[in-house]
Amino acid sequence: MRNNLQRKTVKTSTMQKKPLYRIFKRLFDIVFSSIALILLSPVLIGVSVAVIIEDRGSVLFKQKRAGLNDVPFLIYKFRSMKETKGTIQGEKESPYNWENGVPDDFFFKTTDGINPNVTKVGRFIRKTSLDELPQFLNVLIGNMSVIGPRPEIVEITRCYSSEQKKRLLVKPGITGWAQVNGRSDSNHGEKIKNDLYYVENRSMMLDMKILFMTIYQTVFGKGAI
Repeated sequence: MRNNLQRKTVKTSTMQKKPLYRIFKRLFDIVFSSIALILLSPVLIGVSVAVIIEDRGSVLFKQKRAGLNDVPFLIYKFRSMKETKGTIQGEKESPYNWENGVPDDFFFKTTDGINPNVTKVGRFIRKTSLDELPQFLNVLIGNMSVIGPRPEIVEITRCYSSEQKKRLLVKPGITGWAQVNGRSDSNHGEKIKNDLYYVENRSMMLDMKILFMTIYQTVFGKGAI
């Protein structure tokens, strides 16, 4: 009951803030993701074929992530690891049990290409961030935005403090303020600080700044989003 009340309160406050910005942002997300999927269709097809040829099975990897107002959704990525039973992750018992919020010095990094379960194609698409391209489908559907805090796994958000939960007041994004200010080199405390800055100062101008910074950093290979 208490969690439902908190979610309802959070949702109300979020919906009431910056209505025109939310409308323009959603229109931008639809147009941008549609164009991106069309222009990148040869790449999407090529990666899909490469994944199937090397390790027959599902092309997409799906995992539960925390979305707007902490409502879970399935995030899409190109599968970069060998096929296992099922393609949806997020049902296992949580390995995290922090009681006072996620520690600032916590550093979460996904398994890299050293893992023997990562395929050759998987190593390449992770290094080039091509595995993230299917998330434009998430944007088009509406459970993600082009710009916003990166969607966290639900096992971690369940341990959030009240302050950390504020980053869930906006839709998660493909790239965000934290990613262009430290990216994979930042610990959890730094990422939360940057995400909360975005929540409090979000605007189309800031979104465009993040978008252009992301393109610049991707072209010059600074870190990994």
